[in-house]
Amino acid sequence: MKKILLKTENLSKSFSNGGIMQHVLKNVDLEFYEGDFTVIMGASGAGKSTLLYAVSGMDTPTLGTITFGDKEISSLSQDELAVFRREHCGFVFQQIYLIDSMSIMDNVLSAGLLVSKDKKALVERAKELFASVDIPKEMYGKFPTQISGGEAQRVGIVRALINTPEILFADEPTGALNSQTGLDVLDTLTDFNEQGQSVVMVTHDMRSARRGNRILYLKDGVILGECNLGKYVHEDMERHEKLSAFLSEMGW
Repeated sequence: MKKILLKTENLSKSFSNGGIMQHVLKNVDLEFYEGDFTVIMGASGAGKSTLLYAVSGMDTPTLGTITFGDKEISSLSQDELAVFRREHCGFVFQQIYLIDSMSIMDNVLSAGLLVSKDKKALVERAKELFASVDIPKEMYGKFPTQISGGEAQRVGIVRALINTPEILFADEPTGALNSQTGLDVLDTLTDFNEQGQSVVMVTHDMRSARRGNRILYLKDGVILGECNLGKYVHEDMERHEKLSAFLSEMGW
């Protein structure tokens, strides 16, 4: 039986827009499991990113609870949430947010040094991670403006993994990339997942969604359905057809 890493109970998020309350998430009960590659899909405005930000501690729910392991994170202060995110979560966004004035190695180390003061150990881990995403040693001293978008996103993944997070959260990680570099990033995420890294990814792209073993479909703030695809296999047409049928059923 899979270990539950994260769960929500009655998770709700509302905003006031011109005095009118908008209910973005509505009483969501959900469990995320260790080792899964969970994909959250849905139409624009369905609440996908809001759900990801809530369960990762980047945003505070209006109602309900979020439990990470045996710790209820929905009741933590903002400072406590910042510590929680640094120690337990990794984040990859559509916009990569590397610091242009720092080398790619220093971008990664700056995230690691927020948690660990053992710089030597961090450098060794960074080198291992860089090698695993095909970033060669001669690039370590380059600045973000000197590398391609695909390389920058792979650096972003290394930065997200430097502190060995329990869960890697990815919000449209290929959205700003061309087709080939997007595939490279998906391959990177898939490789890490196959090594045991738990991943939760928001996407509207079916090609990206096929990488997940578990697909959640969100509509109007509610989990409308779930599709289990099993382990990812390259060019598996049966997988493609199963996901297509599921999405069609959901009204995607």
